[in-house]
Amino acid sequence: MVQLREIIAIYYIEIILGLAAALFLLLILNLIAEIRISRIKKKYNEFTRGIKGINVEELLIKTGEELHDIHIDMNIMEQKIESLNTKLSFAIQKVGIVRYNAFAELGSDLSFSIALLDNFNNGFVLTSIYGREYNTVYAKPIKFGKSVYPLSVEEIQAIDRAMMGEYNEIKI
Repeated sequence: MVQLREIIAIYYIEIILGLAAALFLLLILNLIAEIRISRIKKKYNEFTRGIKGINVEELLIKTGEELHDIHIDMNIMEQKIESLNTKLSFAIQKVGIVRYNAFAELGSDLSFSIALLDNFNNGFVLTSIYGREYNTVYAKPIKFGKSVYPLSVEEIQAIDRAMMGEYNEIKI
């Protein structure tokens, strides 16, 4: 013990400087730790969205349940979308129109044929023949792009345009 006191008496300045350096190092490490803790607290608060008194475990369980509910809702939506897509394939999707002059002496393109088809080329062609004293309108059913009734050239063109996706009105 006496020897230790003698060593301390001889080197007390060096010991004090060493302890001061160790204290300074510990202060720097404490400051770094505080900065890291502050960042973690900030991330935690962002994670919990500032909700006070909430347990992270409860938050994760609640989030998992919400994700499960969202997954169920997405499955229902996907089924509804599939159902709508099936229904839409039978809706009118293709339109073709041809305007023409049915009688040369009238001098205007007031007659027309319009084909309205679904995705499977089923539907009908509607034809209007305009005359001076009368106007005749009739429809013919179309199944897979064909009709059991005889079709005029204009009706065939309207069907072809509908199947090709030409929606513009084209005069003959």
